Amino acid sequence: MRYFSGFCLQNESALFNFWLERTDFTVAGFSYGAIKAVESILEQKGRADRLILLSPAFFNDKDEKFKRMQLLYFKKEKQAYINNFINNTRADSSLDLTPYLKEGSEAELKELLFYNWQKEKLQKIAEQGTIIEVILGGKDKIINPNAAKEFFQDFATVYWVKEGNHFLIDN
Repeated sequence: MRYFSGFCLQNESALFNFWLERTDFTVAGFSYGAIKAVESILEQKGRADRLILLSPAFFNDKDEKFKRMQLLYFKKEKQAYINNFINNTRADSSLDLTPYLKEGSEAELKELLFYNWQKEKLQKIAEQGTIIEVILGGKDKIINPNAAKEFFQDFATVYWVKEGNHFLIDN
């Protein structure tokens, strides 16, 4: 399995064992890593049977002002931004992310915020025979899970963790 980590994270795939199918032909990504997973399938020449997008970083519904403000806050108070971001990902859970944290960059945050999810890309992946699964938390404080569900449902099986946060933990 090829796995792509979320923003400010590394090696957190173990947190998603319930959702992941660890085969040679699975590609998965969490949050920012979902963007990387999609792009890797589009660029690869090999086989991919399953694409698993865990709380994909979906900001198509946010305006330019929101995105620029996020970047401005990151530039001004990087550590405070990261701390707030990480706290929002786990919401009310007691999940200890310390072993998985790494410093995120401005370039990564910019890519995450301004990535344009395109239905044509997902359609192409689906037409290649790849099964797309999207898992969303209904109480996600990072993305608008309803907007993400609306976008992905035409191309993927969408799983909804009703009380789940960005890490899909049901509190």
